[in-house]
Amino acid sequence: MATVEFANVFKIYPDGYTAIKDLCLEIKDGEFLVFVGPSGCGKSTAMRMLAGLEEISAGKLIIDGEVVNDKTPQQRNIAMVFQNYALYPHMTVKQNLEFPLRMMKMPLKERQQRIQEAAQKLGLTQLLERKPKALSGGQRQRVAMGRAIVRDPAVFLMDEPLSNLDAKMRVQIRTEIAQLQRSMRTTMVYVTHDQVEAMTMGDRVAVMRTGELQQIAPPQALYDHPANVFVASFIGSPAMNIFHSQLQKTESGTFIIDVAGQHLVVDQTVVDRYSQLQHYVERPILAGLRPEAFSLPGADISPDRCLPVEVEAVEALGHEMIVYFDAPVSRVEVEDSRDGTTAGSLKGGQSSSILIARLPSNRNVYTGTQVNLGVDTSKLYLFHLDGKAIGN
Repeated sequence: MATVEFANVFKIYPDGYTAIKDLCLEIKDGEFLVFVGPSGCGKSTAMRMLAGLEEISAGKLIIDGEVVNDKTPQQRNIAMVFQNYALYPHMTVKQNLEFPLRMMKMPLKERQQRIQEAAQKLGLTQLLERKPKALSGGQRQRVAMGRAIVRDPAVFLMDEPLSNLDAKMRVQIRTEIAQLQRSMRTTMVYVTHDQVEAMTMGDRVAVMRTGELQQIAPPQALYDHPANVFVASFIGSPAMNIFHSQLQKTESGTFIIDVAGQHLVVDQTVVDRYSQLQHYVERPILAGLRPEAFSLPGADISPDRCLPVEVEAVEALGHEMIVYFDAPVSRVEVEDSRDGTTAGSLKGGQSSSILIARLPSNRNVYTGTQVNLGVDTSKLYLFHLDGKAIGN
């Protein structure tokens, strides 16, 4: 096991493009850390620098207290599993597992022991004499993992290893990887663009955008307390509804917020969470509501927390439905542009936007119907116009 630290690390290519900007991050001994973000955000570049496959332009990469900037990949005791598996097609499973041990000039008896242990952990015992072409995608993925495991590395790296698998197999393999990491207690760094993988696998998740670390936290903390609108919109599916709004305060001291033309009472938990809320009264802000914050009307929902809407489209998923409705708000759309702007861009001058609600299945809700949606304002998020969460 090993600790890993990125200390003010930069990656600048010869054409001047900065792929990684001042990355400061510490990975704990035995931790499962997931890098997540859209294509081009720098997550794979950070992993390749850790593996020694990319040079570091500035800063220090530290493994177990030792600066390894100038060390070769072999000297770092790191194993990596790639997206395309990279198995030798002319070798059997056993020979693929054995190959890195031969390169390490390990004695035959120890090689055989490690191969058997890895094969047993990964369910490959009955497949040792097969060649890769006779294996399924999931089995090939296990062999690629086994070839890394037999080396007993200090740090285990996985670069989008499930991208080539179908949906059902991805769920199965990601569960196996998480179980394997817990049993091995090896420091593991995992790169993915899939926020569901990130949320279900990592001890902590590092969200990247345009080469910069946006936030690092346990999965639930990312969901509950996003640092900015990018994290808020990236973590969670469907994405959070984020739109321009304004706070007001009644004579009785109650905070209300404009949501689609309705003045809804702000829940006391939100008032307590944002201690400086008084300073934002009558000032333009960005408000966020996750699709789960909406509900179908019930006896326990007061009129001052209801929103009348017309349904534009419905996606029926069996146990639930995703409802799209038009609202007179100016919604913020976060773009993944190179300029690094945090708040993203807004569709030009729109006076209405499509918002999304996640609701229990109901046959009375369909395209064209008028419904009153309850709004749980305890799940309200507030951001500055520059995209940073209020209070951060």
